[in-house]
Amino acid sequence: MRDTSSTSHVALVTGANQGIGAATARALAARGVAVLCAYLRPSGPGEGSGEGDVPDPSHAADPYHAARSVDGEEVAAEIRRAGGRAEACEADLADPAVPGRLFDLAEDRLGPVDILVNNASGWIQDTFTPDPADRFDRPLRPVTAETWSRQFSVDAMAPALLIGELARRHRARGAGWGRIVGLTSGGELGFPSEVSYGAAKAAQTDYTLSAAAELAGLGITANVVRPPVTDTGWVTDEVRRFVASSPTHFHVADPAEVAKTIVFLASDEAALITGNVITLR
Repeated sequence: MRDTSSTSHVALVTGANQGIGAATARALAARGVAVLCAYLRPSGPGEGSGEGDVPDPSHAADPYHAARSVDGEEVAAEIRRAGGRAEACEADLADPAVPGRLFDLAEDRLGPVDILVNNASGWIQDTFTPDPADRFDRPLRPVTAETWSRQFSVDAMAPALLIGELARRHRARGAGWGRIVGLTSGGELGFPSEVSYGAAKAAQTDYTLSAAAELAGLGITANVVRPPVTDTGWVTDEVRRFVASSPTHFHVADPAEVAKTIVFLASDEAALITGNVITLR
């Protein structure tokens, strides 16, 4: 059922064609928030959740790749059918001109953005080891300038530019309310077997926490969510057994469960929650 306590808020959610991004877009819309669903379908296996090039039909049999290859317009159309307001835009966040264009599009079609959810990832599984695959038989590749550049451009540069765009426009129109939520992964020892991914997420975390300090006077909160293992299409029985036997991983979450925390952080009720990395288990 759609929440009738509608707001005038507008959200930009990246990687919103599947998984946590799509679930967040739907959940925000259910609270009356207008949503721009930004996304990009991957070209091959091992590329990020909603970030890549044009889908390659040869990978259609891979359930995870198929999930990530969903057209974001399907999510936006679902929101509109439920009575919400939503638009979709396919764009590559590795292009530094894209953040400004996304904000322009949102303002033109929905209104000024005051909620930013940095969910998209240019996920590439690179490593310093010579191993050809990880424990779940996913292919590994060596760290190169190319893997570093792709990962950092989407997971670190784009969130920084999006936060900067939100802050600039927020200040220019004299707004006094805003929310930023980032998604991170990894831990104190980095992210072995996904080293550039973990490093780029750490950079995004740092940008977001800096935003919490710098933008507090503008009424903007900024927090980071570290989800548990989340079934966005890649979780196998072997992964579930790993989680069940792990002393630090408690659940395999559904994307909608993670979205509930993100939506709460984007609400009025979370006004005093800022500058945090919130670990979900």
